[in-house]
Amino acid sequence: MSSTHAATVTGSLPATAPAGIAALATKALTIGAIGIGLTIAGLFVSGGAKVAYSWLVGLTFWTGIAIGMLFLVMIHHIVDASWSTVIRRQFEHGLAAFKWLGLLFIPLVAAALYDKQLVWKWFDPAFDLAKVGGTGTVGEDILWVKKAGLLNPTFFVGATVVSFLIWIWLSARLRKASFTQDFDGDLKWTSHNRTTAAFGLALTALTMTLSIIFWVKSLDYHFFSTMYGVWYFAGCIRAALSAGVIIMVWLYLRGDYKGILNNNHLHSIGQLIFAFTVFWAYITFSQYFLIWNANIPEETFWYSLREINNSDGVPNQWKWVGLFLLFGHFFLPFLTLIHYRVKLSKTWMPRIAFYIAFVFLIDLIYNVWPSKKNELGDPLPFLAVHQLWTITAVIGIGGVCVWAYLKSFPTAKLIPIRDPRINESLTHHE
Repeated sequence: MSSTHAATVTGSLPATAPAGIAALATKALTIGAIGIGLTIAGLFVSGGAKVAYSWLVGLTFWTGIAIGMLFLVMIHHIVDASWSTVIRRQFEHGLAAFKWLGLLFIPLVAAALYDKQLVWKWFDPAFDLAKVGGTGTVGEDILWVKKAGLLNPTFFVGATVVSFLIWIWLSARLRKASFTQDFDGDLKWTSHNRTTAAFGLALTALTMTLSIIFWVKSLDYHFFSTMYGVWYFAGCIRAALSAGVIIMVWLYLRGDYKGILNNNHLHSIGQLIFAFTVFWAYITFSQYFLIWNANIPEETFWYSLREINNSDGVPNQWKWVGLFLLFGHFFLPFLTLIHYRVKLSKTWMPRIAFYIAFVFLIDLIYNVWPSKKNELGDPLPFLAVHQLWTITAVIGIGGVCVWAYLKSFPTAKLIPIRDPRINESLTHHE
């Protein structure tokens, strides 16, 4: 595409979204409301604890995608990328979900503070560990005592609130500067966002790591791992890139991205997904290998719990989930995306993207649900009625996030038309 044609494309873009976006937003919100309603109904079927675990999975899944988008926008600015400029705007719209995700987190935290034994058992030092196959109480557990300075409800709530406020603030700065540049074309906004990215990347990395340690890792507070935050980061980026592919192809098929999206954009984002597939495998294998090699009970129990029952030593369903993650999270995407033509396909790339997002969800389920144990200390099975509420929670929270994206869509140009890198992006490798 020539620079003249690129200028023609950007100059003709409408300020508002094409028809149908408002109707789609309404449908997304309706689906979200139905999903949330069904999840609430689960309280009367399976009880509060199982619904709370399901809600936690849904929140960490969709928050992970939003965090991944925030990282990608800031990485775009900090490295002064050009090819991703036409894609960046859709990630910026995705950041609108943060305030709603924070709002949806409130019921879970409030319920956990009301019933301190509901989710995070260390909320209540008097919790009897015999209920989950242990001995004594949390308050008598030396491993909790040593971590009590961090693992306490006050720090938990404070870290969660501060994390969401930082993510919302960074998103607002990035979105405002980008959207404003569409109208005045001032280069100061490019510099502004680069500065935001410079300190925002560090803030997001720290808050993301602290949050996932609190939300998920601390469910089994005995567990030690120095790679947990990086594991979540890898999953967030892969899921966000997958969401980007789905949005790009959807807009192309609608006609919005015709003349804007070319094969090289798809190939470049496919390369990034491929790279983070390898990165996820490296991080996950390193965590497993180091724990296996050290053979320390405070670390190995986490994997043992996900392979055999504590009470009788019989392999449980989570063993097969772990094997699925090994092959499904790495080998299948790796062997598929290694092919050049697959990365160019507007048929195959969305399918692969949906699959990667699905496996990220299974990975979160694998990390969250085995922490919910029966009276023998065995994890609840993977295939059971309680997973129905995980599905409804993911749909419910997802509906709200998609609605937030679609509501943001008409508030800016389709692509950053006055970004200094826009022509280079439109002519990417052509």
